[in-house]
Amino acid sequence: MLRFLTAGESHGQGLMAILDGVPAGLVIDFDKIQHEMACRQKGYGRGARQKIEVDQIEIIGGVRHGITSGAPLALSIQNRDWDNWQHVMSVQAPDKSRPEVAEQIEKKSISRFRPGHADLAGTFKFRQRDVRDVLERSSARETAARVAVGAVCQTLLRELDIKMVAQVVQVGNIKMDDVHDDTNLADLEKSVLASEMFCPCPETTEKMKALIKEKWQEGDSLGGVVEVLVDGLPIGLGSYTQWDKKLDGQLAQAIMSIQAIKAVEIGDGVAAASLSGSSVHDPLYPAEGQDSAFPFVRTTNRAGGIEGGMSNGSRLRVRAYMKPLPTLRKGLPSVSHPDFKADTAHFERSDVCAISAASIVAKAMVSFILAKAILDKFGGDTMFDLTEALSAYRIDCKTPMPAEVILPSSSHLPEPIVDEAELE
Repeated sequence: MLRFLTAGESHGQGLMAILDGVPAGLVIDFDKIQHEMACRQKGYGRGARQKIEVDQIEIIGGVRHGITSGAPLALSIQNRDWDNWQHVMSVQAPDKSRPEVAEQIEKKSISRFRPGHADLAGTFKFRQRDVRDVLERSSARETAARVAVGAVCQTLLRELDIKMVAQVVQVGNIKMDDVHDDTNLADLEKSVLASEMFCPCPETTEKMKALIKEKWQEGDSLGGVVEVLVDGLPIGLGSYTQWDKKLDGQLAQAIMSIQAIKAVEIGDGVAAASLSGSSVHDPLYPAEGQDSAFPFVRTTNRAGGIEGGMSNGSRLRVRAYMKPLPTLRKGLPSVSHPDFKADTAHFERSDVCAISAASIVAKAMVSFILAKAILDKFGGDTMFDLTEALSAYRIDCKTPMPAEVILPSSSHLPEPIVDEAELE
């Protein structure tokens, strides 16, 4: 089973991730990992923190000579800003007898809640006195470790001829037109990477940037919508047999775990709720004389590649809806802690709009869930075993399954054992 955990704080020494279950024999694409890490830090509307950090991944376990060994991967990211926070975030008890240490710790303590963050609930949950103890771990800085994990999973998926791209499709009330299902994802990715917003439409990109600039001047923030598209998935990832095996359910949980994401959509999920069935579902037609990976074709993909909790062979389309960031320069009405008096929310440097970064994080989480689903279905301790099993399955899916493979005929059933003594 593929699984991962992250650890570390926003201003601590660094972040780390343990990714367990990666098959042996996967050639690690270090450039791909660094590319994804760099993309997470880009985007118009990002804050000053991105000018400080230059995230570099160090793999300290699970890889030898550039190839996975089957052991857990240990990924580490150092925080460059740690130099300015050593006393505040020290693991050891700091020496507060030194005036400069005591002053720095007092200056960086937080005693005002930020509405919309984990501050209030987290402080009550863990009975903290300094709200910083909550902020440091709940910060979206943690997503850097997720992106590293996702980049490894994307390398695995690419080896299986599965392609994906993430794009920003909306910022505030500025929306781009939907991408057609026959759009080549490689071409789409080039357009995405050419945009400061990771939006493939140049005109929409400029409108998004103008709106972000306006909100920055007002001391406000913006959210938006990102979309992850995936081609090449085999039919049958996930399952309808149990609630926790459904692929769309797993994707929704993974996407909703990303900081500031408040809603998830598969296919035309939101619009479908107000339409009739004949306008929502995707009819099937024989694939006679057509170059198809399956013995059927569809002319629509309103389901977004998932039916009954399983991948159905069509392009996967997942959307994540991000709320405006709750750390506002102008501040929201709040209360102080621990005396709960009227106050203004604490402000620490923040992004005006982090939707571009959210697209990279969403792609990382979708990559992990898909890699996990593939390994759950096809198994394999090595990449050789995995690719062989998936290749055989794809070939089988091109033709209808013979009935005798599913249910053996009576000629294949064993002869009943009869006790002749009982017959007498």
